This record gives sequence, structure tokens and C-alpha cells, in this order.
Amino acid sequence: MNASFLVKLVVFVPESHAEAVRQAMGNAGAGRIGNYSFVSFSTKGIGRFKPEHGAHPAIGAVGSLESVPEERIETLCERALVQSVIQAVKQVHPYEEIAYDVYALESY
Repeated sequence: MNASFLVKLVVFVPESHAEAVRQAMGNAGAGRIGNYSFVSFSTKGIGRFKPEHGAHPAIGAVGSLESVPEERIETLCERALVQSVIQAVKQVHPYEEIAYDVYALESY
């Protein structure tokens, strides 16, 4: 498929929910390359945040710095599917504010 129809979607998620997020992304149509589906790549790291007044954190407490073992999950996605894939991620992701990136891809 032409790269101009694709984006790279990156989602940051606690390790405890990484498999559910990968499954949701694949079920929504992300991660298709040729004759393969559910294609992704993950790296592990530490997510850091401080919930402020009005937040309802799934992990940690308002006013306290928190560090959480997380995975960065990367996959390809058709541009037309990005919104539905993000919605699928939101259904299984534990955070009220989800960190994700969408990158345009070049065609060569």
C-alpha cells in the first residue's frame, strides 16, 4: 500500500494493559502489512506524571509524582482508520488521558 495512505500510530500504556491495547488496535484494523495483521513493535520504559486537581488517576494520587512501567506500542494504520483505532484503544486503556502520537509517512 502507498505510504501516503498510512500513518504510524504510537500509544503509551502501562505494561499491565499492553496486550489488551495491542489486541484492540489489531481488531480495529491497525497493523496490516501485506499478508500480515496485528503487526506492532513495543519498547519498555517509564512513564512519569503528576495528577493535578480535578484528575481521576487510574494509578497514583492527585498531587503526587508517579512513575509507571509502560510500553510504547507502534503500528501502521490506514489514515481512514485512525479515529476508529484510537476509539478502540480508549475502550481498553486504563488512563483518563491517553498519550499517543500519529506520524505521517513519506512515500519513496
